[in-house]
Amino acid sequence: MDNWDEVRTAYQVARIGTVSGAADVLGVHHATVIRHIDAIEARLGVKLFQRHARGYTATEAGTDLLRVAQATDDQFNHLIGRLKGHGDDVSGELVVTSLASMAPLMVPVLRDFQLMHPSLMVRYLTGDRLFRLEYGEAHVAIRAGAAPDQPDNVVQKFSEQHIGLYASAEYVERYGVPSGPEEFGNHRFVGHDDENARAAFMMWMRANVPESAISFRMNNANAMFQAIKAGAGIGFVTVGVAERQPGMVQVMEPQSEWTAHLWLVTHVDLHRTTKVQAFLNFLKERSKGWVL
Repeated sequence: MDNWDEVRTAYQVARIGTVSGAADVLGVHHATVIRHIDAIEARLGVKLFQRHARGYTATEAGTDLLRVAQATDDQFNHLIGRLKGHGDDVSGELVVTSLASMAPLMVPVLRDFQLMHPSLMVRYLTGDRLFRLEYGEAHVAIRAGAAPDQPDNVVQKFSEQHIGLYASAEYVERYGVPSGPEEFGNHRFVGHDDENARAAFMMWMRANVPESAISFRMNNANAMFQAIKAGAGIGFVTVGVAERQPGMVQVMEPQSEWTAHLWLVTHVDLHRTTKVQAFLNFLKERSKGWVL
């Protein structure tokens, strides 16, 4: 292909579905987008898009082009992520991702690390999405559950989250505390909306709490905690989060099978860079004694 700009334009149109959306992403006029699409279709001798009132839909040929352009774009992003991580000083961009529940602990660490390295720009990403280290989406990830097994990742055991059953003081005042699992049917519980959630504590809840008692269901750990804090029911909360939140009452102490393992994950291409090693060492030192 003689003109990568045209391929990139077609890729954005196929991805977004509109000329105006592609123009915004590319930072060009919409007429430029149309000109690029017309030119590449003329050069290839095939229609890449079906035009309709709502926008553009990729044809079979357009889908093939999208697949190749996506792989190329991913490779560019990977290269950029690697280049940003190299260097002998701690500067540029540092991208760290973790569970949202760790933010009260992680933000002070990131702030203090940045104070030590004023030229550093920090991006702290939380949420349920798995950020792809192999494409440079993050330099350091803290992940929970089974040890990550993606190829080319360096995985180190970081810590453990001890998880118990908690309720708010308001809930306890209204409904009391169950003396054991035999009374769970008389209470309200906050659980995961996904019946196939594989976390050990969620599997335990499904096995020990009547389905009718799980009356408040969410698909996000932070939302579940907010529901528990608001008095919607009894649910699982990490010991660290419960201790930092006034008014939480432990209903059942942490069980060993509920423990969640935390892992530090970096990509092999960036693991030994000065910036990543400096942050890993700083984090390990600062996290000693954390209650998670």
